[in-house]
Amino acid sequence: MTYLWLKAGHIIFVIFWMAGLFMLPRYFVYHQEAAPGSPEEAQWIDRERKLLKIILNPSIVVVWVLGLLLAWNIGAFSQGWFHFKLLLVLLLSAYHGYMAAYAKKLARGERGMSGKQLRLINEVPGIAAALIVVLVVLKPF
Repeated sequence: MTYLWLKAGHIIFVIFWMAGLFMLPRYFVYHQEAAPGSPEEAQWIDRERKLLKIILNPSIVVVWVLGLLLAWNIGAFSQGWFHFKLLLVLLLSAYHGYMAAYAKKLARGERGMSGKQLRLINEVPGIAAALIVVLVVLKPF
């Protein structure tokens, strides 16, 4: 029964985390379209901060804790599919960190990426999620 509760919690918080990872770069696109120093830009800075503080950061912590507990519970640390999944989750976590750092840059007025680049980078979580689901469901190796 513990395994099922861990699994349910893990899936729920992965959904929260992924939703936030899809939203944040989209927010950045709209933020960069706002005039520098405008009230609209201030609203985007506040929205990005809240998304990170309320959804993304707590979710990543819970995803990692429950995910590692699940892996330990089923003995996944010795399985090849899990090693690849873990690598992808590490890369997705690095992406999260990169997006959080970019939010801080935007808040300072530094607009380092174009809207097109932000739209492209927004595909990263979807590709990672698809690969992770395939690995977990099929366990190909």
